[in-house]
This record gives sequence, C-alpha cells and structure tokens, in this order.
Amino acid sequence: MLHDILSSDVQQFIHEHERDDVRALVLKQSAVKGVPMSIIAEQISGRKKAKEKIPLLADTAGIVYPPNLNLEQSSSQKTALYKNALLKDVQPKDRCVDLTGGFGIDAFFFSKVFREVLYVEPNEDLLQLVQHNHEQLGAKNIVHQVNTAEQFLSKALLSQPKLDLVYIDPSRRNKINKKVFSLTECEPDVTTLVDTIFQITDVLLIKTSPLLDLHQGLVELKFVQKIIVVAVDNEVREVLFLCVKDFDGEPLIQATNLLKNEREESLSFSFSEERAAASTFSPPQKFLYEPNAAILKAGAFKTISQKFQLAKLHPSTHLYTSSTFLENFPGRVFEILEPLKASPKSVATQFLEGKANITTRNYPLSVEELKKKTGLKDGGTNYLMGFSGQQEKFLVAAKRLQ
Repeated sequence: MLHDILSSDVQQFIHEHERDDVRALVLKQSAVKGVPMSIIAEQISGRKKAKEKIPLLADTAGIVYPPNLNLEQSSSQKTALYKNALLKDVQPKDRCVDLTGGFGIDAFFFSKVFREVLYVEPNEDLLQLVQHNHEQLGAKNIVHQVNTAEQFLSKALLSQPKLDLVYIDPSRRNKINKKVFSLTECEPDVTTLVDTIFQITDVLLIKTSPLLDLHQGLVELKFVQKIIVVAVDNEVREVLFLCVKDFDGEPLIQATNLLKNEREESLSFSFSEERAAASTFSPPQKFLYEPNAAILKAGAFKTISQKFQLAKLHPSTHLYTSSTFLENFPGRVFEILEPLKASPKSVATQFLEGKANITTRNYPLSVEELKKKTGLKDGGTNYLMGFSGQQEKFLVAAKRLQ
C-alpha cells in the first residue's frame, strides 16, 4: 500500500484536494488508482495536521502519514527540538534508542545530535512507513527494528554495548483503546522496565501524559534528576522525567512554555522551595498576572509569588497582582479597567459591542453562566474576569498587556 500511496496520480490527487473536506471526499469517490479513499483521506488529514504540528514533514516531498492515533501521540517539531536542547549535557552522544518509535519524529531529531539512533517499533507497517519518511528526510543514521520495548531490552542485555540514552514514550491508550495517563496503565508499563533499562544506560528520558501527577511520577520512578513540564503556546503538551542512574538528590522542576518566533518562558524550582516559599496576599491592585500553563501544572504557586514579588489574591486563586507593571512575567498580564457587577447594565459601559473574552478563576459562576447573566458574547479585545480574593468575589473589566 505504501508504494501505491506514493504513485504520482495519488500524490497529485492529495495535493489538489488538501484543502477539501475529507468526509465529503470519502462520500464522493471510492478510490484513486486502487487506493481506497479512506486511506487517501487519512493522508490529506495527516498533511493538514503536519503543517501546524510538524511543518518539516509538510515541506518535504513524498512523506506518508500514519493513522490519526499515531500522529496524535507524536511529539511536535517544537517539543522534539526542545528535547535535543534538554539533552545538551548528555555526553558522549554516540548511540541512543527510542523504545516506542511510533511516528518517528523524536527519533529523527535525535539523529541530528547522536551518531546512531535505534528506532524500535512492534508494528511492522508503521515501521516501514517511518523508515520511508526518514529516508525522505535524509536521515541515514537511524536503524529500524521490529520489536517491542521488552523484546529489545531482553536482547540488549545480552549483546548491545551500553547506550548513551534510552528514550521511551509509552502509549496512552490501553489494550482496549481507552485513554489512560498513569504510568502503570500505559503501554508499556515503564515502571516495570526501569531496572532493566539502567543495566544498558545511565540516562533515561520518559515522556508522559500532560495529565500525570508529578508527585505520583516521583513515587513510581527512580533516579529522577529533573521533571520538565513543556507547554506550547500555553497548552501543556508533555511532562518529561529525566532519570540519571544513581542520582539521589532532589529533582529540579522546570516549567517551559514554548512560544512563537522561537521564544520561550521558563521557570525552575524544587518542591522543597515551593513548600518553604511564603506568599503575601492583597485585594486586586492595578495589574493582574496569570502564570502560564506549564507553571500552573508544575505547581509553582508560591514560588512565583516570591520570585516576582507579587501578591496573591487568594490561596486557591492562582492570579497575582501589583500596583506597578512588571515586564517579562512568564504568562499573561492584564490591566484592570473597572470593577463591575454581573449584570447587563454594569458591563454595558465597558463592552459597548456586547462582546468580551470571559475568564474565571475560583469564582462561583462559570464562563457560560456569566455570559447568560451579563448578556455578553465571545469576542472583542478586552476581558471580563471573575475571581475570588480573600474576603470577597470580584468581577472586573481588563485589558491584556502581555
């Protein structure tokens, strides 16, 4: 089928219809040159997603896309490049293995910094597709093996020289295709493989679900040197555990938000620092600060208050405030324009077009309930923000500054 997808007629059809509704295409036509329209629709859909997630693929001729599930769990180009930067201190960079190869994006970018990369994948059809793509991308130092992670490790104990890095990204779908996020539910269960892995390497990098509780990960894993929460444009995409053999210190927690134009926001701390940090509290002043999603996931609620000398509104309201504008805050910054009441008459003075970007934090009304109560619709440039202080609830009109 791979050869058929790559035929000139099928590739031409994909390019000519890449903006079309794939569901309509499937209904209109059954096949192109013997390739079922469902498979062609999968290629068109994959190409659309790649333009945003992995633009290198969309810009490379002859790339073939996998089923949606493989593309969904694949690292993005941004996060794959970030992992390379994260591994700058791993020396030497001779050989590494990706135990859960999948769509092969991490393996490809690892091949840019390691002399040889072993890509391990039990699905032979997916492996052949990825091998083709790696060839199209010019990667000549990736060795592709049809194996499960467990099979590779059992053989590696007998014959493989030591590896400089083992990388694993367990599937967050279980045997009945249900979404899971705890380490022990994912496939493979990395907690059962750690001891074997550290017989063939000193460095293990684990990609986990954005929903995984960081403290639970620390309980279930060993030698964790660093936990990295990675967000892209303020949406948490990955939680990474960097484990180094025999490390017994306190892990560093790093929250990174990858932004457009190669910018990033980053904050590092430890859980002991967070426990020891003291927050000051205040009613809302002139400016409001909302930490980025990576910082909120990492749990640096008091650390960020102390580090940036900002007052917190309430222990459970993760918004901060100051009377003067603080530049370069890792998140969104708002200027309060006016306190309001949750009524159409009150909000009309600030939202003349009847539109607002509505957000709530620790507030008794949901966004939808605020829309109904105020009569506002989504849109406009300014914000209607509902939140709790220590003594009372607040509803304010605000302008985003950053």
